[in-house]
Amino acid sequence: MSRSIGLAHIVRHDDGTARGVWGIYTLQSAFQPIFAFSNGKLSVTAFEGLIRPFRDGEPQSPMSFFSTCPTVDRLHIEALTRTLHLLNAGACLPQEASIFINFDPSVFTERSIADSALRDMRLVLHEAGIDANRVVCEVTEQKSASQETLYNFIEALRANGFRIAVDDYGADESDINRIKELRPDIVKFDAHWIMQLMESGAGFALLTAMVASFEEQGIRTVFEGIEEGWQLELAEKSGASMVQGFALARPELAPTSFHVFGKDKQTPVTVPDAGGAPAAVSPSPRPKRAFGRKVAP
Repeated sequence: MSRSIGLAHIVRHDDGTARGVWGIYTLQSAFQPIFAFSNGKLSVTAFEGLIRPFRDGEPQSPMSFFSTCPTVDRLHIEALTRTLHLLNAGACLPQEASIFINFDPSVFTERSIADSALRDMRLVLHEAGIDANRVVCEVTEQKSASQETLYNFIEALRANGFRIAVDDYGADESDINRIKELRPDIVKFDAHWIMQLMESGAGFALLTAMVASFEEQGIRTVFEGIEEGWQLELAEKSGASMVQGFALARPELAPTSFHVFGKDKQTPVTVPDAGGAPAAVSPSPRPKRAFGRKVAP
């Protein structure tokens, strides 16, 4: 079997974790837990892989890193970041947890690219010891140069056992079309948009109705950017399946301490009352930000 594009830029460590090397940058994986609601409790059900670039040992913002990458390199960097997250997930995350990894649709311009990406995924999963059914392929909002190629690739991923998520859902026409065309298993709501809707009773009613509509279609929902206790309570009241944000846990660089969330070790966290302290499952302090007032739905 040919060597993966991503594996060619990977350096392995003695503890089983890995880092990527791209030019003057060193790339590391960070993982942020995603929590599921169950009977008024929260438990970790998944982790999202996030890239953390470093230059000369100093952290750089992902945006600044990607802005320096020529368009011609984006395909290879996409493969590298996915490879890095999957290898590190296999090394340091609970074996039963799902893993969310991002896919940029803009790089899928022809069938051969999609075929190569799928082949790489199979190779890396074998290397990491991860089953495909643990992986959630998160399709970002960028446009694909070939929608047909993207749809065929998504169907191939699904046929190989991967789950599909649509990221940054905001309910405008393009987002609604993405849901119809990609038929995802999971929809991740845009954090800023969620906070806007939570600031009024009418907005919250709309949010609740959309969650219910997705659930009726068998689509699970994730609310991102939860940073306050009252937001967490409203997320639960809306019927959202899962939540993610600093109020619950911050991202950690691999190797993480998240092995404590393994099935045999995890203790569910009670959802706080609005206005109270958030469910703190990470020792990291949370930022003091206010997105709006508490509303009575």
